Amino acid sequence: MRHNRVVKKFGRSTSHRKALMSSLVTNLILQSSIKTTLAKAKQARRDAEKMVTMARKGTLAARRVCAARLQSPQAVQMLFDSVVPALEGRNGGYTRILKLGQRRSDGSEMCLMQWVVIPAQKAAADEAPAETAEKA
Repeated sequence: MRHNRVVKKFGRSTSHRKALMSSLVTNLILQSSIKTTLAKAKQARRDAEKMVTMARKGTLAARRVCAARLQSPQAVQMLFDSVVPALEGRNGGYTRILKLGQRRSDGSEMCLMQWVVIPAQKAAADEAPAETAEKA
């Protein structure tokens, strides 16, 4: 019986499941939105919200915990530099899940998972003032 069990197993081993969730959260941070199944998005939402809550502390220990759970250093840097400042002032509810309908091949419910506030890209922000200076 699975009384009071929260984690869905998705028919995978523990290490495979952790890698899957880590990959989903990493890609959400890097791309700002991902398309996946509804069940996976609901599970990845828990991890993504915990990453943002941890990153809001801004300490070295928080950065190391996030680096241990995410798959790329670029994701950790983007989380701390652009995602957390964009979500400043929110007490939770950092992500949204938009249902897209069923997948044709197997009928799985598909969805789009994204941040509630789309974080501004650091590189795009650096290029914008340079373009306005050239025009002036």
